[in-house]
Amino acid sequence: MKNLLIKETRLSAHLLSYLFLAFSLMALIPGYPILVGAFFVCFGLFQTFQNGRETNDVLYSALLPIDKKDVVKARYIFVCLIQAAAFVLTAALTVLRMVFLGNAAPYVNNPMMNSNPVFLAWTLLIFTLFNVLFVGPFYKTAYKFAKPFIAFIAASLLSVFAAELFHHLPGLAFLNTSERLPVQFALLLFALVIYGSGTVLSCRAAQRNFERLDL
Repeated sequence: MKNLLIKETRLSAHLLSYLFLAFSLMALIPGYPILVGAFFVCFGLFQTFQNGRETNDVLYSALLPIDKKDVVKARYIFVCLIQAAAFVLTAALTVLRMVFLGNAAPYVNNPMMNSNPVFLAWTLLIFTLFNVLFVGPFYKTAYKFAKPFIAFIAASLLSVFAAELFHHLPGLAFLNTSERLPVQFALLLFALVIYGSGTVLSCRAAQRNFERLDL
């Protein structure tokens, strides 16, 4: 597995998968749907899958003297590492925005989503959608990715719309503030559980599909 991870991070990974981590900086932009940053992180990961298809990386990996399920597991670990890096960077910027920039006029009067624990929870949801709707279904064929990615785009854009809508509803204004932090952190913890369980279940299903696949 160690050698597979080295291959994933140094050979198979597209450069954009790393460069698009910079979209985590969107957490600092006022007056903008900052949750889009999580989508672009996933779009960077999509480039690795696209590049792998064009270079026959999946077939090459399947021909190695390893279990086919480990090929899928290594790719999921790589995806999760990129997502974890993006989440840590986004969380650090969220703390910066809440602690040091919380009283800045562009953020106080911001009609769009602010960086807070609820925003981080939505970020995890976007990552979950990518793992469940795109990465898992990709391994049903190991080369067709148009429909899974379109499904992810639709679901993620709906999530962005919902995230921007909810804090405007009566009684939910706290979702866009630094108030009621215990509730916000509870939502973040719930999102973390959803991310972990959804990713694990998706990985197991993808492993089963890939093992049955005749390349």
